[in-house]
Formats: sequence, C-alpha cells, structure tokens
Amino acid sequence: MLKRKYGKRPDWQRIITRKSASSFEETDTFRGDVTLLHAVKVTAPAFFTYGEQEVCIIDDGYTWLQQFPADANHSVTTMFDEDGNVVQWYIDICLTNGKDEHGPWMDDLFLDLILLPTGELIVKDAEELEEALAGNVIDQQLYDLAWKEAEKLKALIEKERFELIQLSYHHKKKLEKLM
Repeated sequence: MLKRKYGKRPDWQRIITRKSASSFEETDTFRGDVTLLHAVKVTAPAFFTYGEQEVCIIDDGYTWLQQFPADANHSVTTMFDEDGNVVQWYIDICLTNGKDEHGPWMDDLFLDLILLPTGELIVKDAEELEEALAGNVIDQQLYDLAWKEAEKLKALIEKERFELIQLSYHHKKKLEKLM
C-alpha cells in the first residue's frame, strides 16, 4: 500500500506552532494545489546529510511550500529557511496527486529527487522502491512509472526547464498573503 502524504502535514509532532495556507492555482504554467506550512516553533531542528554536506530542513521560522500539480506523477516541496532562502527542493515521485477534506495529498511512489541550491541533484530512496517491488507493495508497472518520471524530471532539471523550481518563489509569496 502506498503512503498518502498531506501538504499541511497534520501528524508532524515536531512542529509545536504552525501557520498554513493553501489554494488551487490555474495559470498558463501551473494547474493544481499549493500549500504553505510555516513552522513558527519546532521541538528541535532536523538535519539531513548529503555526502559531506549537512542540511537543516526544519527549524523555528522555516517554511515548506508543497506543489501538487494536477495530472502529474510528482509533487515538489520547497524548504525555505527563516530568511526565505531555499534549503532544498524535495521532489516526491508519486502515483497521483489529489485533494480531500484534509487538503491536498499525494500517493508516494518511494523514489525521490533532491535538488540543492548548489545545483547538486540527488536520487534518494531507490532501495525503498526496489524493496516495494520485491515485497509486492507495487507491481512492475508502478516501478517503471517511478523511474520514468524520475528520469524525465532529472533531464528537465539539468536543462533548467523544470518550471516548479522557478514557480516556488511566486507560490510562496502568494500564499504568505493568505496567512
């Protein structure tokens, strides 16, 4: 069974005080839901290490923007520090994006891409995708879909043509006005 992840992350206990906003956008460059989660106060910061680089992904004042494009097999979470600088773009490869009474969500297909502000692109959780296939959590068709989507996005990112990266700043500013 795939994990359903919600943009407002209601079960995330690390965030003590939060503000959030969401909207549906329909423009020439994007159609889908967008959520903004502002972590006013957290229990403790969280860090990830990529090679030699340690990255703080959440702390007091950090903001996470999540874009759920309609009819796409990915969703993008842009993590901003307390000064509004991008910490990373986290791209979840997913089966589908949707929305229900709890807000926008995506059904995670395990494989992820991480783009750092330096331009470094990291493929993450390939082993989880392999385990999901071996354990019959997903079938060969979903496995192939995940890799095809990841390769397509990698090519767009390398050519600087993945529009959600540029749109993250615009979407953040727009949703901040709704908080």
